[in-house]
Amino acid sequence: MSTPIESSAVEAQAAIAEEFAFFGDWTERYQYLIDLGRQLPAFPDERKTEENRVHGCQSMVWLIPSGDASRMHFDAASDSAIVSGLIALVLRVYSDRSAREIVETEPAFIQEIGLAKHLSPTRSNGLAAMLARLKAYAAEALAAK
Repeated sequence: MSTPIESSAVEAQAAIAEEFAFFGDWTERYQYLIDLGRQLPAFPDERKTEENRVHGCQSMVWLIPSGDASRMHFDAASDSAIVSGLIALVLRVYSDRSAREIVETEPAFIQEIGLAKHLSPTRSNGLAAMLARLKAYAAEALAAK
């Protein structure tokens, strides 16, 4: 299944909430997350550097921004199957958007699909760290504009 490209972060979050509503229980939702993570583009080992690493995650997570304030793209990877799925959701909402939209968009989907209640504290902290890093890159791009 290929991930559709929604025209805004708000649309992407609504689509994610809709998709997760199809699943009856969290076992199915976790499996869906794992499947989404498997669809992430390949992330070369040479880019898995300390400089690209997101600290605050129990799993290893790497995040690399590109583009400028008008359109920022993010590549990311993790050594954890579930975290890779979380990355896929985050990239769907925030990648290939303007820096302003990234900074202004709250990750409402986390609450809407029940992720907030079903992630371990360490995964929740890691997700928060990844979102903070991504938004910091966007804020830097806005400041440099």
